[in-house]
Amino acid sequence: MNAPSTPATNGKPSRNRVLAILAAVFIVALVGYGVWYYLVGSHYESTDDAYVAGNVVQITPQIAGTVVSIKVDDTEIVKAGQDLVMLDKADAQVALDQAEAQLAQTVREVRNLYANNATLESNIDARNDEVARNRSEVERAADDYQRRQALLASGAVSSEELKHVENTLIAARSNLAGAEAALVASREQLAANRTLTDGTSVEQHPSVLRAAARVREAYLAVARSSIVAPVNGQIAKRTVQVGQRVAPGTPLMAIVPLDYLWVDANFKEVQLRSMKTGQPVTLEADLYGGKVEYRGHIVGLAAGTGGAFSLLPAQNATGNWIKVVQRLPVRIAIEPADLRDHPLRVGLSMVAKVKVDDQSGAPLAVSNSGEQSDAIVAVAEEAGPIIERIIKANLGSGAKLEVTAPIHSVVHPHAATAAR
Repeated sequence: MNAPSTPATNGKPSRNRVLAILAAVFIVALVGYGVWYYLVGSHYESTDDAYVAGNVVQITPQIAGTVVSIKVDDTEIVKAGQDLVMLDKADAQVALDQAEAQLAQTVREVRNLYANNATLESNIDARNDEVARNRSEVERAADDYQRRQALLASGAVSSEELKHVENTLIAARSNLAGAEAALVASREQLAANRTLTDGTSVEQHPSVLRAAARVREAYLAVARSSIVAPVNGQIAKRTVQVGQRVAPGTPLMAIVPLDYLWVDANFKEVQLRSMKTGQPVTLEADLYGGKVEYRGHIVGLAAGTGGAFSLLPAQNATGNWIKVVQRLPVRIAIEPADLRDHPLRVGLSMVAKVKVDDQSGAPLAVSNSGEQSDAIVAVAEEAGPIIERIIKANLGSGAKLEVTAPIHSVVHPHAATAAR
């Protein structure tokens, strides 16, 4: 007896089952992605078009000179105030010596002006006495002449004697006129001399101040022959060589402050809708990979796209124009502690992920902290003690230095070195 036959299957139910499973998986994945995007993904914007940026501080001389020594080389780490390049200071030192000598001479010349005041006052007193004496002689001669003239008619006085008395009166009047003219001249000379000294002291006299300014100028030239690092950082792009004659403004090398770096992240313009300053950012560097995560925040958005500031901006007013999504640089500050623990270099690639939940920040940067270097402060006032010493030495033992404006000395890194 034969067994009943099983109907052949053509495989369609099995294939439908697989397609149904795939469709269900796709729908679940799509729903899952939608839930994830709603709960997580929509709160972040990310880009891998991001790079580390930083300041490149150009080192240039302020005076012309010949390079006699180079203290650092590429890749070396330097501190603010550290010597970088030394220029020949022989000419500047000669100019400083000449300025100091000129200041000493000027102080003595101004001292002479004040001394002339006393001399001219004494001359005026003497002229006054002379005028008074000559006036008395004129009065006495006039009385003698009048008395003898009255006696001439009686014959008691001869005409010759009267003539002699008259000549004496004329001479006395002439002497009086000369004494009065000399008195006027002395007074004018004193007034002219006082215009050079009134309202000031020797050390505050314009001539002394001008000579002191020349000393400061020459001192600056000597100080600037030593070129120092304005900031902490790493040496890069050194081009200067020993023996090279450099002019003011010639690039010698650059310093990159590695403790102050940031990230320029180029986001698509469609990603910028929700970005505000202050929003937190997580960063990853290709140098360290995902093992190291940097914390940061948005500092500001650039004023224009990279194309707008390029050397040859794109010209879109053409017949074959194709719209291209633009990217805008967004500056992201890195937490100093993270940067200190894991140093970066300028130009390294980064991945930036911005959390855009917080919308309280401004769309543009509203403040700028600015930058300043304490290592390149003006050193002109360091010449103050030198100027004060020269003035004291040339005022004389009887004069007293009166400093109406205190001279503040700025501590410069080379001052201690020179003292040692």
